[in-house]
Amino acid sequence: MTPTISRAERAGQEVTPDSMGDAEIPGAASPPTQRVVKVLELLSRRATERLSLARIVRESGLSRATAHAVLAQLTADGWTVRDEDGCYGIGLRLLTVARRAEAAFPLRRTAVPHLRLLSEEAGVPVFLAERAGDSIVVTEVVGDPSAGWIRPGRRLPLAPPVCREFVAWAPESAQKAWLAAADPAHRERLARVLAEIRTRGYSVERLVDDSAPMLEVLAGLRDSPVTAALRAQLGSVITELITIDYLPDELGSENAVVTLAAPVRDRNSAVVAAVVSCPDTRLSTRALGELGWATVAAAERITVGEPGE
Repeated sequence: MTPTISRAERAGQEVTPDSMGDAEIPGAASPPTQRVVKVLELLSRRATERLSLARIVRESGLSRATAHAVLAQLTADGWTVRDEDGCYGIGLRLLTVARRAEAAFPLRRTAVPHLRLLSEEAGVPVFLAERAGDSIVVTEVVGDPSAGWIRPGRRLPLAPPVCREFVAWAPESAQKAWLAAADPAHRERLARVLAEIRTRGYSVERLVDDSAPMLEVLAGLRDSPVTAALRAQLGSVITELITIDYLPDELGSENAVVTLAAPVRDRNSAVVAAVVSCPDTRLSTRALGELGWATVAAAERITVGEPGE
């Protein structure tokens, strides 16, 4: 269920608003809100630390005056705290909101021990993605995935060609609607892929080996200062170079695997989440199958588990 990602993300660098400095995010409706979010995201990622103003300025890319003004207001309202040394951390008000938000995703608490066990036994990072309406939300990450986009709170649209494990077992009408939203050039393959996912029990995200160098170059161009029209064209070319999943006759002695994702079902057998293993390496057919089935087994344990187990 990996989206098209940039060269920086493939290199393990997190690409977030923090990495954009004082520059505004293109298309953003409220730059002042962006700055507040930058600070809160930074402090939440360092929840056990107290950060100096200088460090917040350096890591957020905000100017000193902007960071100071944002932190002064957040501290006054209880979202952050300032200690006697002038360093900042998350406040009780933010913690309260975080706990309320966590209650919206109770499956996460059930899943955590199973995710940890899978990660330890398979030796790969793992994350849980839960369905929230027409989106998929990453709610728990175990380990250190190489792709920077994999982080709690990351939201993806339930749209082709990604999130296939959420669609493969859906009613036929839902599958047809999902396929209708796909690039026409991909629809026939996606239909075959959905059938294969139902057969083997999990989806596989991969890149064609021969296309990887070209994808790196194109991703770098797309992330450089270019016009919106050119960026859209580059995105289309990148999409064309991505081969969607593996069909049985395409497996070889070594297979480039970014992620494998297995469905988590509720008591009515509807897919409500996915367990995603992140090897991001080449695997033999046997190793791919073993990791796939281990991921399926973990997802099934979560499905039948109860909170508190």
